[in-house]
Amino acid sequence: MGTRMASDEVTDGIAAIEMHRQGTEKESGLAVACSEALRKLQELLAQEQAALQQHGPDTVFALNVDAVANEIKRVQAMAGIKGQGSMPRNARPTGARPMPRAEKSHNSPRNRGRRTMGRAGGRGGGGGGGGAGNR
Repeated sequence: MGTRMASDEVTDGIAAIEMHRQGTEKESGLAVACSEALRKLQELLAQEQAALQQHGPDTVFALNVDAVANEIKRVQAMAGIKGQGSMPRNARPTGARPMPRAEKSHNSPRNRGRRTMGRAGGRGGGGGGGGAGNR
């Protein structure tokens, strides 16, 4: 057999992370699932890189590092994350986000609009909305 493959432990680890990612995606969405999977894959990559440093480049650990790095690229592509240093096309820089202004209250009378009769309003006036009611 001429082709060499990553170790069974790493292959199984990648498969387990992917299965967990799919389950998390159904519950919490793609972004959360990919973020968690990438964190776990980065941890696995760090372990395999440490083993590669210890045992040398002509070992199965080099293949393990390649396998984990390829899986990281696949999950990043799925999540829409580009490589290091680049930004997605229509993205704003993080510093350009408008911050909410603190001087205006969200509950100011100007933003309330017109209230209908019987709807619970502010300070105890205007109808019977809420309360336990003694029946």
